[in-house]
Amino acid sequence: MWAAGQEDGGRLVDRPRRHFGLVGRDAELAALRTALAEHRLVTVTGVAGVGKSRLALGAVACPKDGPWEAIVRIRWHDGVPAAPWALAARIARALDSATGAYGCSGTADLAAAMRSLPDGKLLLLLDDVDPVHGDCTRLVQSLLTSLPTLRVLVTARRPLELGSEHVLRLAPLDTDAPSEGLSPAAELLHAQSVGRGRIMTAERGAVDRVCALVEGVPLALELAAAQLEDSTVSRLVARLENGQCWLTDPGPRTIRRHRSVRASIGAVHALCEPAVRKVWRRLSVFVETFAEQAATFVCESTDLTPDEVPPALAELTAIGVLVRQEVPGAVREPRYRMSRAARDFAAERLEAAGESRAAQDRHARHCRSVASVAEALWNTGLQQQAIELAHDEHDDLTDLMRRAVRHHPYAEIVLETVLHLWFWWAAHSRREEGAAHLLTLLPLLPSDSPLTSRCQWLAGWLIAGADPATSRRLLNLAWPAAVLTGDDALIGRIAHVHGTLAWQRDDLSTAAAHYRHAADTIPGLVPGGPTPTVSLAALAVVQTRTDPTHAARTARQALAQQTGSHDTWATALAHYACALADHHTGRTGRARHRTRRALAHLDARLDAPQASTALRHLLDHIDQSAPPSPHPRAHVPAARATPEADQPDHRAAGRSRPELPPATHDLF
Repeated sequence: MWAAGQEDGGRLVDRPRRHFGLVGRDAELAALRTALAEHRLVTVTGVAGVGKSRLALGAVACPKDGPWEAIVRIRWHDGVPAAPWALAARIARALDSATGAYGCSGTADLAAAMRSLPDGKLLLLLDDVDPVHGDCTRLVQSLLTSLPTLRVLVTARRPLELGSEHVLRLAPLDTDAPSEGLSPAAELLHAQSVGRGRIMTAERGAVDRVCALVEGVPLALELAAAQLEDSTVSRLVARLENGQCWLTDPGPRTIRRHRSVRASIGAVHALCEPAVRKVWRRLSVFVETFAEQAATFVCESTDLTPDEVPPALAELTAIGVLVRQEVPGAVREPRYRMSRAARDFAAERLEAAGESRAAQDRHARHCRSVASVAEALWNTGLQQQAIELAHDEHDDLTDLMRRAVRHHPYAEIVLETVLHLWFWWAAHSRREEGAAHLLTLLPLLPSDSPLTSRCQWLAGWLIAGADPATSRRLLNLAWPAAVLTGDDALIGRIAHVHGTLAWQRDDLSTAAAHYRHAADTIPGLVPGGPTPTVSLAALAVVQTRTDPTHAARTARQALAQQTGSHDTWATALAHYACALADHHTGRTGRARHRTRRALAHLDARLDAPQASTALRHLLDHIDQSAPPSPHPRAHVPAARATPEADQPDHRAAGRSRPELPPATHDLF
């Protein structure tokens, strides 16, 4: 019986059986052994450096465990395509058959050579066949047809796509650490660095960060462990934050492409067509997921047509450079994500090609366009879709804002993007983040930029709760420009923020006057900020402290605004004001019903955590402060009966009413 062997000088070389250590791969190893027992053709796929060859060798290390009597292993060391029939010739040389060992001209001769083997059952292990992928597909199909007892195990970055093929997709090691112990990725890093004395218990957080930065790829983990001979884990983290292509192993390695991350990814790059390479390097400007439309916009140029981008995306997905992300059951365009190592490599190629500035310019314009579309969705009533779009693009928008600090020409585009996303900062509990972007980039704007006053207003609104003094200063700077240009929307929105600042000072009369001015001044359908409904809702909440009856009328006025049916967020704030007014006047039944209905409607249509939290707090307060509901009084005639929700709670009269929940100005 032959054990696992490898071509060496045209002969099959017997090697002693040995156990291949596969840290964190027990489940995959068992799955592969089961697949080999049940299928004649099994292909192990995965990204470069994920450990496909190691898993395959581990699965066939004990021939007695499998339904074969001999194993022939052919590993394609080269990283470049080969001439036709090169793979068949290499297999024939390994067999050293007298019927075509060195002159194999087709699969017929090769099949005859295999049939002449003394043992009938053969496992053919074709390892790393990406450079001869097409040749391998044709060869395997012919051999499986000619030899009924043959089994084939293939390792490659993509499947052969034959009908009888069973594909095992090998993912990187899990980097999520359990409550106790190490993650599989950390276990491999620790195992590779045993004897170096560099991984300490106190550095567990840094170890987990190393694993996350290299995304659990075993080759990268092994190369990272090699760096620990001269460095600490913390220093390694700092270097990996800026990229990982520099990772190398100073020791000897049989396969050249495994000596560094750059070489490993470069071997994949070398096999790509020119158009695919262009798309790959230009996509490196995306830091997170992106859609096909975004990729087409960023990659398009005079030397690359839009029609060439989708096939390139499919090719990059097939070889593991991109991961296609789809939400099951959701009618949404699929999004793609590039692995970090592939993105680092592509960024180097983009810089070397002199295309960085052009790609970044198109990426900046794409981000501004996305923000504009998101605001349009918000203003037309598709507010949940607007939030989802902003969430999908958030990481790229944040990266663009960091880039603008280094490259001032991007400042105006970035600030325009931030202005379009005013709802994302205000309605989604991201005020601090939005204000930080504005305050950082505002000094970079030209003094005569038309965006300046709007940015000052938005920054003042977002930091009103955290830094009232700076907020007032920014509003005072924005006011003259708003008046000189006759911008009623901006004038009203500045008044709205002044109302919030007065409310913070507990100056309720001034706050009410500002909110009323804002509601009367802001046009109903002007984009770029909150509608009059928000100002009226804020006014109603302030009035609950002084005139609850008037507050209820103001809240109903807010609900009757023209934009009410399109603005779920503003409507929720108005319902909050109505419920608060009802609760203040003792109509606890009505307040409870209105709050529950508003909360259910908001949760069904919009992800607005701050508004949802406020409604839940109000509902909890109502339930805790109101006595149990009375039993229905059957003796009251139906014509005279009035629902409890429409009647004041007279049972609360004569005793002190519990304190109302604090109506936070942060909502407005």
